[in-house]
Amino acid sequence: MPLDGYNELYAEADARKGRVSAAAAGGADKTVLEALRAACDRGWVKPIVAGPVREIKRIARESRIDLEDFQLIDAVDDEASAIAATAEVKLGRADLLMKGLVSTPSLMEAVLDPERGLRSGRSICQVVLIELEDPVRRFLMADTGIMVKPAFAHKTAILRAAIEVAWALGERIPKVAMMAATEKVSATMPETIEAAEIVRRSATGEFGACKVQGPLSFDLALAADAGEKKRIGGEVIGAADVLIFPNLVSANLTVKAIMYTAPCRFGGVLRGTTKPVVFMSRSDTTCTRMNSLALALRIASRIDGGRS
Repeated sequence: MPLDGYNELYAEADARKGRVSAAAAGGADKTVLEALRAACDRGWVKPIVAGPVREIKRIARESRIDLEDFQLIDAVDDEASAIAATAEVKLGRADLLMKGLVSTPSLMEAVLDPERGLRSGRSICQVVLIELEDPVRRFLMADTGIMVKPAFAHKTAILRAAIEVAWALGERIPKVAMMAATEKVSATMPETIEAAEIVRRSATGEFGACKVQGPLSFDLALAADAGEKKRIGGEVIGAADVLIFPNLVSANLTVKAIMYTAPCRFGGVLRGTTKPVVFMSRSDTTCTRMNSLALALRIASRIDGGRS
């Protein structure tokens, strides 16, 4: 079975009983307010928005966005907005955090604060769900937003987080590709050695129910005919549900190349935090923010909701 896509996530969110509180850091943005308004109207969330209230109200007025049922928290800049929104989650007044018009460093500083943040003791990474439209194809990518050069221990943590999301999306035994520029293990490319070691550990059951193969190039992960041409077989070839990248540069460039050149839907969340964090670029659209909210709601109910 393929991973559940955004149609399934939206339908599940629409059918939820009761809205969850979502705290947005940096609400002085049309797409942030539009997404929260739409999610509120569909019964998904109760919006809490931190940012310069005067500017938020101006944008809402000019864009004809109704702020009824919105709780506004006045915050003068990125740092204050991130701290205020994160505090709402930390104190239990919100169920999830949403990155709005704030910089990633400002948000992460608040999230990582040892006393007031959302640290869980696990490595934090971004997991993105990509849904290609023609042909329909869904897969997860990680880490696309946080760790610049993850060490081996971080890579295994990223793998566990992505597998967990795949399970939450309905795939009982996700197929995982450990990404590299080549499928051959080479001493000159340390990431290929680490990929091979992760595959070895996976075979012992260390990461639970999953199939891991690597190192694999991007074509081998997504195109079965590439495996045929290169005479490389395996259950993951052309069928990867999860793509784990060796570093932030390769992951971020790949995900943005897909987002801006292929007909697709996408959304992203942070994993490793105590509560889900809707986490995408400040340049993203209203639709992408809605996608990310729907993904976060699934994670909240299937993963975080089951933890003590």
